[in-house]
Amino acid sequence: MEPKAKLDIEQTQYWKEKLEMSYYFSKVVEMPFEDAIATAIEALGAEGFGVLTQINVKETLEKKLDVDFPEYLILGACNPHFAFRALQAEDKIGTMLPCNVVVRECDNGSIEIAAVDPLASMQAIENQELGDIAAMVQDKMKNVISQI
Repeated sequence: MEPKAKLDIEQTQYWKEKLEMSYYFSKVVEMPFEDAIATAIEALGAEGFGVLTQINVKETLEKKLDVDFPEYLILGACNPHFAFRALQAEDKIGTMLPCNVVVRECDNGSIEIAAVDPLASMQAIENQELGDIAAMVQDKMKNVISQI
């Protein structure tokens, strides 16, 4: 009976840690929305990321649903070196690229900049090489947020 009890405790701890892991890193700043976008893009560039896409969620929701929504922009960021390595390690990983960074207006008027945690998003894929790449990209995304 003791081995089963130990296994249950280990499983409980494993899932507790998984649930506590956040899927993003973020920082709240006090600056105009457009300045926050520029700051995020500059920080991404300092870590080797380019911005491939910009999705204006506010504009899209207003146009498609005629609803009022706070400022919200999704930046699709890519570091070509790591993207290439990830695609070599896992050919379907493109379904999870690029790394998204959100710049959004909070209820109190401050701005939050949030970046995906690539390590968290890659958990479902059982590929050690990809996990190693995701860990390196995670460090870079943490650096992006810390530079803001």
